[in-house]
Amino acid sequence: MQIILLEKVANLGTLGDVVKVKDGYARNFLIPTGKAKRATQANLAEFEARRADLERAQAEKLGEAQALAARLDGLMVQITRKAGMDGRLFGSVTNADIAEALEAQGFEIERGAVRMPEGPIKQIGDTQVDVALHSDVVATITVSVLGEQA
Repeated sequence: MQIILLEKVANLGTLGDVVKVKDGYARNFLIPTGKAKRATQANLAEFEARRADLERAQAEKLGEAQALAARLDGLMVQITRKAGMDGRLFGSVTNADIAEALEAQGFEIERGAVRMPEGPIKQIGDTQVDVALHSDVVATITVSVLGEQA
């Protein structure tokens, strides 16, 4: 399916690109979330008329994400969990726990934005975690997991 991108999409293209994607990806994700429209003549004409507004909105989102990243970079979040004598947690610390801890400090971050490529944290100690605020902006925070004797 041919679509017009209404914003930058990672590994696909930037604003205004006309790209071919699988039908399901377009129908189930890109179009419902407002990231793209079908590439028809009418939609192409409408996009060209709105291009300046869309570029301005995208620049504002990028600016907000960069400002938030500047505040988040180097931040330390402490999370306390029950742990055994060897330093292993009885549970784990997930991206939802980190997002909740950031919210307690006054940052509104979606849990999907917290990237944990090695999976949940299962050990006591400090871990570097990336927070993807925008497709171009990633902040790095430190998550300090403290053990609490059971």
